[in-house]
Amino acid sequence: MNAFANIEIRKSDGLAYLVINRPELRNALNKETLTEMMEALEILASDDETGCVVFTGSGEKSFAAGADIGQLKSRTALDVFNRGGMQQVYDYIEAYDKPTIAMVNGFALGGGCELAMACDIRIASEHAKFGLPELNLSIIPSAGGTQRLARLVGKGVAMDMILRGKIIDAKEAYRIGLVSEIAEAGELQGKTEEAARQILSKGPLAVKLAKLAVHAGFDADQKTGLVIEKLAQAVLFSTDDKNEGTSAFLEKRKPEFTSK
Repeated sequence: MNAFANIEIRKSDGLAYLVINRPELRNALNKETLTEMMEALEILASDDETGCVVFTGSGEKSFAAGADIGQLKSRTALDVFNRGGMQQVYDYIEAYDKPTIAMVNGFALGGGCELAMACDIRIASEHAKFGLPELNLSIIPSAGGTQRLARLVGKGVAMDMILRGKIIDAKEAYRIGLVSEIAEAGELQGKTEEAARQILSKGPLAVKLAKLAVHAGFDADQKTGLVIEKLAQAVLFSTDDKNEGTSAFLEKRKPEFTSK
């Protein structure tokens, strides 16, 4: 893995931790950090030893406290169309072939909250905080925040959070469905790894196609979504992994999937 200035990659037992490593700036997300994230994710995509990517922040105070305001101040209208912007990076993460987990260890504000929402699963420390306070700067959440938040928690709750710039704690985030689990600070990594191991025990092709079916079907009407689901299942029915999974179940043994 290449050396990076703003992130770290730590690999362990099928997991790759992508750690935003700017603790002195509360892990603010500048352009350079986003570029490094994309480079790392492209490398990990072809790494057969990595089955799941976990996003987190360095230190104990912040997951990612949003965009780098210094860079934000100098942006012009046309900059939002530049390649490699935050929205494009998060779209890539949402559609990533491998499952992703946001291990939220502190503040997840603005672009940090949007990063967490782009991941498949969000697990939060009891001390985590979430919010989209961009309107305080007379801008809007524009890395998917206006869209993903409404889809995760409902339009009314999302509108309330965004228009008021509310910062909510982990319990409230769990109550509204923004996160799936809360852990005590000392147990956050363990709970995250438990969730990852559960995912990694499944058929990897099924994991990939389940993600595709949910994402592609969510924004379509139900009939179209059901067609997508049926086609994904048809692909899986033709795989060696399906035969292995069903055989292992009937023979009461652990399956050995080969992604074929």
